[in-house]
Amino acid sequence: MLGAVSLTPLAPEPITADPPSTTANPLLTQSWLDLAFLHWAVDPADVAPLLPAGTVPDTLDGVTYVGLVAFRMHRVGWFRLPGVPYLGTFPETNVRLYSVDAHGRRGVVFRSLDASRLIPVAVARTAFRLPYLWSRMTVRHRDDTITYTSARRWPGPSGAHSRITVRIRESVEDPTALEHFLTARWGMHNTFLGRQMYLPNTHPRWPLHRADLVECDENLIVAAGLPKPVGDPVSVLYSPGVPVRFGRPARPGGIPTP
Repeated sequence: MLGAVSLTPLAPEPITADPPSTTANPLLTQSWLDLAFLHWAVDPADVAPLLPAGTVPDTLDGVTYVGLVAFRMHRVGWFRLPGVPYLGTFPETNVRLYSVDAHGRRGVVFRSLDASRLIPVAVARTAFRLPYLWSRMTVRHRDDTITYTSARRWPGPSGAHSRITVRIRESVEDPTALEHFLTARWGMHNTFLGRQMYLPNTHPRWPLHRADLVECDENLIVAAGLPKPVGDPVSVLYSPGVPVRFGRPARPGGIPTP
């Protein structure tokens, strides 16, 4: 039976397929391309100790999820400057959880983010205290299938890896409640210098496809401190991608920084 977790003071904000606000002056711009979303149900009690202070697991019908998301990051840029072609473009695979804070803001919490460019990894670890990790990675297309590979280089643990192959199927015309819950996320929760941080983002509505999982050989989820997934994912989705704009971090009180 799934464990119980205490509720937040305010009800979680509605789940919306479109962003609830705009980002007129972005802190960061980038595109997320060729995404594979794999999700397993997990006990909220197993997730709660891994979340930043001030947040609890976000749940749907009493269940929360761990996501393994592989994609291509494309042209990361600061403010309104053009994205960087080489350093800002690389494969990435992340392990993420779903969170909600005392202000009702739903978000994601990253337990690990494997990326193939060392300089962006070092910057993200230093500037944002995000758990980026340097890995050897590839993304390969073949007909209607995509294969994502990752082998951890630094800082470890040694042997952390993933190999995921999905076959793209039909487009999703009417996403289910679960598909909205897992993909319609408009912010990230993190801790920075001992304080809670919420980083909002906006992007167009996800173009989603259902997908078949052809292969999944990974230990990134266990390496991120979570129980080993049992059985097949409950949801496998693919998206060709979206352009993304990140706003400025919000203070714990919910007011964006200047």
